[in-house]
Amino acid sequence: MSSTGIKLRVSEARQRDVGKKIGRLTFNVMNRLGADSGDYIEVTGPGGSSIVQAMPTYDVSDSEIKIDGYVRKAIGVSIGDEVSVKKASVTPANKVILAPTQPIRFDQSFVNYVRELLMDKPLSKGETIPIPIYTGSLDLVVVNTMPSNNVYVTGNTAIEIKEEPVKEQGTFPKVTWEDIGDLEDVKSKIREIVELPMKHPEIFQHLGIEPPKGVLLYGPPGVGKTLLARALANEIGAYFTSINGPEIMSKFYGESEQRLREIFEEAEKNAPSIVFIDEIDAIAPKREESTGEVEKRVVAQLLTLMDGIKGRGKMVIIGATNRPEAVDQALRRPGRFDREIEIRPPDTKGRKDILQVHTRNMPLVDEGPDKVDLDKIAELTNGYTGADLAALTKEAAIAALRRFTQEKKINFDTPQIPADVLKELKVTMNDFMEAMKMIQPTLLREVYVEVPTVHWSDIGGLENVKQQLREAVEWPMKFPQLFDRTGIRPPKGVLLFGPPGTGKTMLAKAVATESNANFIAIRGPEILSKWVGESEKAIREVFKRARQTAPCVVFFDEIDAIAPSRERMHGDSGVTDRIVNQLLSEMDGIEALNRVIVIGATNRATLLDPALLRPGRFDRIIYVPPPDLKARVDILKVHLKSVPVDPNLNLEEVAKKLEGYTGADIEALVRETVMLKLRNVYSSCVERSNKECGENEECKNKVLTECMNNVDVKVTTQDLEEGMKVVSPSLTQADMQRYETMAKQLKQSVI
Repeated sequence: MSSTGIKLRVSEARQRDVGKKIGRLTFNVMNRLGADSGDYIEVTGPGGSSIVQAMPTYDVSDSEIKIDGYVRKAIGVSIGDEVSVKKASVTPANKVILAPTQPIRFDQSFVNYVRELLMDKPLSKGETIPIPIYTGSLDLVVVNTMPSNNVYVTGNTAIEIKEEPVKEQGTFPKVTWEDIGDLEDVKSKIREIVELPMKHPEIFQHLGIEPPKGVLLYGPPGVGKTLLARALANEIGAYFTSINGPEIMSKFYGESEQRLREIFEEAEKNAPSIVFIDEIDAIAPKREESTGEVEKRVVAQLLTLMDGIKGRGKMVIIGATNRPEAVDQALRRPGRFDREIEIRPPDTKGRKDILQVHTRNMPLVDEGPDKVDLDKIAELTNGYTGADLAALTKEAAIAALRRFTQEKKINFDTPQIPADVLKELKVTMNDFMEAMKMIQPTLLREVYVEVPTVHWSDIGGLENVKQQLREAVEWPMKFPQLFDRTGIRPPKGVLLFGPPGTGKTMLAKAVATESNANFIAIRGPEILSKWVGESEKAIREVFKRARQTAPCVVFFDEIDAIAPSRERMHGDSGVTDRIVNQLLSEMDGIEALNRVIVIGATNRATLLDPALLRPGRFDRIIYVPPPDLKARVDILKVHLKSVPVDPNLNLEEVAKKLEGYTGADIEALVRETVMLKLRNVYSSCVERSNKECGENEECKNKVLTECMNNVDVKVTTQDLEEGMKVVSPSLTQADMQRYETMAKQLKQSVI
């Protein structure tokens, strides 16, 4: 190894290493440096040097080192730059003086907490150290060390924290690449479009091409568009100016355009610079659809300014919107916004990365039954964006705080909560589960339906139907790799049909609960609108949301109301025909449905359009039959689960008499039987109160209440038979025969 050290390329730090002065290297590089795990190494860049602790890793090559944004800023480098690394000489510190960057109140317990965190950490005068606190982190600047060279903290080091805040050395970024979980692909694209031209313009000159002028980031709200732009500006050290769409608009003629010109002039003077336009659709809408003259002039001015940018590569325009289709087409051509990058909602791995970012300073329970399992939370949070997950972690912390204050009976009037008490405050898995009840995915808020938790065990009988639904819906959601490996496509749609009251809607609820999927429920007729095109738009929006929040179950109840056969004359100006066409193209069109299952329910399957019933749309047509004897026994058990029954009650004998009863009928039977029983009990209690109290109304009410509250009710076979006289079966033998024939015909027509 030379005296200048080994040359290594900088890569992004692990989430758990942020702010801890750690450099991750391979064992080979550590051997070449002569360093063991925990030894101190000096990392030198164009802006200076910093001492970090060497730690081994397997997820980098021998030419890389992982360091965080704090270290990168201190030595003036960004991701992909080259640094020199060598073993460092570090002495124990006698004293370290720190100062906050903002006014804080603290006592000796906070000083002890800081000492514990900094134990064995290398420190240098002037650098900024983040201290994790419950709501985030607090930056402390190293004002002085004794001795004044590179030192590390020991048990004998005196730690002093000044009360007066100091200004940080330079403008330290508040957002770094490590603050953005996931989005690796988007980060790399943005780096090559923006960072390369600004840092190495010679590459583009050599290739004889002009670097990009603008980048349009688009995606649903809360996926991290604004955060990406801020992190980029901070990482490359560029001048950053932000335009929040509506703020440049003015009522005075020409003033909006003047404000735009001033922003661009200021950015050109301070090049290299980034101009970030948030919600660009607000100031640059399509001119042919815009009614205001101001918007048209602003669009024209923006086009002129982007065309007139001097020194390409030194100034980049980044636009962000969640409605790219509303932005004027002239902006979306090469030479203006050269690149359009879609930012999708995070997948399971991405959600775990984001959760790690937001929980890295949070005291989590890491063992025992209350252990926080981020992998499980990531699986349960389908459809959550980065902003939703940030809100979720915050809500979990509030839930933990609420529980802690109740358990410890903390008095907030005390000036300072002792540190030893605060140490016991930890966030549990249950806190996250409670938070999930409060925070719903942003993308589903308009169509979100609170589905009652229904499990397979809550549905009596129908074992064959349950198994078919497990295979068609649950398996593709839970085991997508299984279908990839076997090379078959999971079903796109499942049609449940059968007599009313057999449990079709209940089955759909159970599917959503058991598969941990998002659930969008559409009641057929609510799609219909009196405005032309609105019904089809509603279908498009439902499927768009479903794709964004996959895995997702889209449930159409009473689907025959919106998708009847197009060959019939409906007298509705053709709206149902257009809905059917839209439904067909969404289910089996050019844009694929990935991990989205459509479930339809109807008791009039013969009215549905035949095109819906072919493979590729509703692949599985499942007949939900009236319950047979065994199923009727199971349904009785489900509904009598909480009802006190006579030990001699023979459910099988009762079930034999319930031919033609559907699941809904049996539920009504149990309810009516109990009410009849209570009616008889009430009569006997009234009789008793009259006998004991005569004309004394107060006494009668008291005796009646006591009698009703303490009566021992037990449902017998005879009671259920009495109930059958009130609740008759919905289905006749002819009805059941008709549905059986219909099931056979439908399956034959599909095959």
